Amino acid sequence: MIDRNNISEIVAILREFVKSFDLPAVSFIMKKDKDPFLVLISTIISLRTKDSVTISASQRLFERASSPEDMLRLSEDEIKDLIFPSGFYITKAKRILEISRILVDKYNGVVPDEIDELLLLPGVGRKTANLVVTEGYKKLGICVDTHVHRISNRFGFVSTKTPEKTEFALRKKLPRKNWIEYNTILVAFGQNFCKPISPFCSKCPISKYCPRIGVNKSR
Repeated sequence: MIDRNNISEIVAILREFVKSFDLPAVSFIMKKDKDPFLVLISTIISLRTKDSVTISASQRLFERASSPEDMLRLSEDEIKDLIFPSGFYITKAKRILEISRILVDKYNGVVPDEIDELLLLPGVGRKTANLVVTEGYKKLGICVDTHVHRISNRFGFVSTKTPEKTEFALRKKLPRKNWIEYNTILVAFGQNFCKPISPFCSKCPISKYCPRIGVNKSR
C-alpha cells in the first residue's frame, strides 16, 4: 500500500521511470521559458487537446504574441487561425483576448501569482491556476488533472471522487517537497504507462506497492 510513509519513495521511483517519456505539453513548452503568461495561455490551449496539437498551436501563437500587450494587437480571428485545430479553439481565442485585456487593465500586464486571484480570470479553473503558480512561479501548488486524480486513487493514496477533492486531499497528505513535480511525473506516467484502461501493471516499477484499485484489466 502507498501511504504517507513511502509516497516520497514512490515519487522518486516514478521520477526516474518517466525520464524516457515525452514531457506533458505545458512542461515541454516551458522547458526554455518559465514566463507565467505563456504557462497560462498554453494551459488554456491544452484543454481537451492532444499534447502534440497544444505544442504546435502554442508555438505558432507565441511567435506572434508572447505578452498580454502583444496578444491584444491580434484579432480574435487571427488567434483562432493560430491555435487551430485545438479543441474549442473559437471559445479559447475569445478567452485569450479577454484574459489579456484584464491582465493589462487590472494587473499592469503581470499574471497574478496567487491561486485565488487567478481563479477570477475567465475560464481559469484550479488545474490552470495551480499550473501557473507551479510552472510559472515555482511556488507551491498541486495541479490535479484526470491523470493525477486517477492514479492517486488507483494506488490508494487518496480516496476521492473529483480532481478538486483530490487536490485538497493531496495538500493534506503529500509532502511539500513533492508538490510541484507531482503533476508532471504522474501525467507522463499516466499518458504513457498507467493508462485509464488496461495499464501496464506487469512492467510497472511500483507494482509491489500498488493495490490497483479499480483496475479490471491490465497488461
